[in-house]
Amino acid sequence: MQDLYKDRSKVFVILFLFILSGYIYKVGSLQLMDDHYEQKAINNALNKITLYPARSILYDRNGKVIVSNSAMYDLLVFPKEAKSINPSFLCKVLKIDTSDYYKRLNDALQKSKKRQKNNSFNKSAIFFSDLSIQQYTVIRENLFRLKGFYIEPKTDRNYTITGGAHALGYLGEAAESLIKEDAYYQPGDLVGITGIEKYYEQIFRGLKGIKTVWQDRTYVERGIVNNEAFNFPAQAGPNVTCGIDVELQKYAEQLLSGKRGSIVAIEPSSGEVLTFVNKPDYNPNELIGQERGAEFRRMLIDPKKPLYNRAVKGVYPPGSTVKTVLALIGLQEGVLVPETKHGCAHGYHLGSITVGCHPHGGPLDVVGSLRISCNSYYCQVFRDIIDNPKYNNVKIGYEQLEKHWRSFGLGAPTGIDLLGESSGNIPSVKQLNRRHGDRWKSSMIISLGIGQGEILLTPLQLANVTCILANRGYYYAPHLIKQITGYLDASWIKKFKTRHYTTVDPIHFETVIEGMSQVTKAGGTASGTGVGDIEICAKTGTAQNPHGKDHSLFIAFAPRINPKIAIAVIIENGGFGATWAAPIANLLIEKYLKPNVEPSNPGMRDRMLKAVLEQQ
Repeated sequence: MQDLYKDRSKVFVILFLFILSGYIYKVGSLQLMDDHYEQKAINNALNKITLYPARSILYDRNGKVIVSNSAMYDLLVFPKEAKSINPSFLCKVLKIDTSDYYKRLNDALQKSKKRQKNNSFNKSAIFFSDLSIQQYTVIRENLFRLKGFYIEPKTDRNYTITGGAHALGYLGEAAESLIKEDAYYQPGDLVGITGIEKYYEQIFRGLKGIKTVWQDRTYVERGIVNNEAFNFPAQAGPNVTCGIDVELQKYAEQLLSGKRGSIVAIEPSSGEVLTFVNKPDYNPNELIGQERGAEFRRMLIDPKKPLYNRAVKGVYPPGSTVKTVLALIGLQEGVLVPETKHGCAHGYHLGSITVGCHPHGGPLDVVGSLRISCNSYYCQVFRDIIDNPKYNNVKIGYEQLEKHWRSFGLGAPTGIDLLGESSGNIPSVKQLNRRHGDRWKSSMIISLGIGQGEILLTPLQLANVTCILANRGYYYAPHLIKQITGYLDASWIKKFKTRHYTTVDPIHFETVIEGMSQVTKAGGTASGTGVGDIEICAKTGTAQNPHGKDHSLFIAFAPRINPKIAIAVIIENGGFGATWAAPIANLLIEKYLKPNVEPSNPGMRDRMLKAVLEQQ
């Protein structure tokens, strides 16, 4: 029996030791190998606070600040903790009612789940965006009463100019789709929505930092975690230099005030945009702060369409401005020489087809046809190009013309650093077949020769064509940004520093430029709009408009040798190009080339400033 008890005791001892070893193994694995509970404890005790960087400061080409940053504060909440507090105090400070309070709290709960995806130590979410200074001060002093709430600093934009909004763009809250696509963003983050703010978002935004703090069970901060892996500073966006000249931009805004249209000026030697104006437009400072959403909704339904970017989205018949390009193509195709003359009997007549023209002497050569802007001359040139016997087929001839047109950047986006640019329209043979039937002739599409019909261009494309004329055959893709400190990647350089050549030989440009140089002189279509001793090379345009009065167009560059500025102006319903578009363009040219000199024609300036043409 004694041996039996000994055997049983051994079994109990072994069983006890086995169970004990199992407990020891489990405790050891929890302590040494499984960090689940440790992480849970850490998550409850830590709060990872996002440090928002300042966005890039934007300077004009002369070093003047265009866009800077201003402080803003968001009120964040740990939703589950805030349910126990009395909402009356916050409702009074934030000027919201109780139902709105609980709705925001519920929305924050949903947002906090998305926020945790990218920030595992943070179960908070935005409760109220962009506190006013008064709200911020009162809430900060009373945070001890607001269990689960804390304030997070951010930056918003501040604009030193009241125009240029379509180029600069504006900020808005990140969309859910963007938050899903890019882990960088969290609900409530501000991102670029339009303009260069959108195009350069990933550069302008900088890099977020993190500050991780210990917090007690009431979420009151008790100290910073002393570990570099949990803390790193935000990096501000790099300083950015824009090609825009602020003083020229302001002057252009003034001259276009009270009118509907667009002005784009470019430095031909670089493609840098000097001025970018649309009217109607809006003050970019209207889309910042607490009223951002309300102001945007107001503008969205405004019948004047202040959000519409005419310079890159608006398409217009170019009218007689396109005659400069057609003359070059005619010279290249050999259907013209500089001395080629054509008569004009108050228009071009072909059977039952008549294209009218204003009274003038003749016959004219290439230079004279541009000075006078003879419709008859360019109807004949157009027909000679596409009916050229060497092609023996009007459609082949037209395809050759289309190829030339497209080499001038027409019928396609210019590639400017803005999104949503229109292509305009250079009709293809297929498009003409659909419009006129398969057996069309040159006489049926003759209006294309004077910039009417299916041809449509944007103000930006017209300015780019003017750069090509100034450069005698090439252009750089237009761009608003001149330099980004510390950032010049190969793709940016390739896109904006590459020359694009036309199919027209440089030798032909001087003839056309000579004709353009006479447009503002005595006998030219814009005589009387010249400015001092500046030799301006230009072309007027009057584009027929089926919806009302004709549009006034003007393209120009100056000076003739080593041009510094190329400009396109479109005044909707402005009538003749010389009436409104030409004076505005020439005043801007003088302002840019002689910034510290009073206008040589103050009467013309005053007339432009006072004129109100906008259709109500």
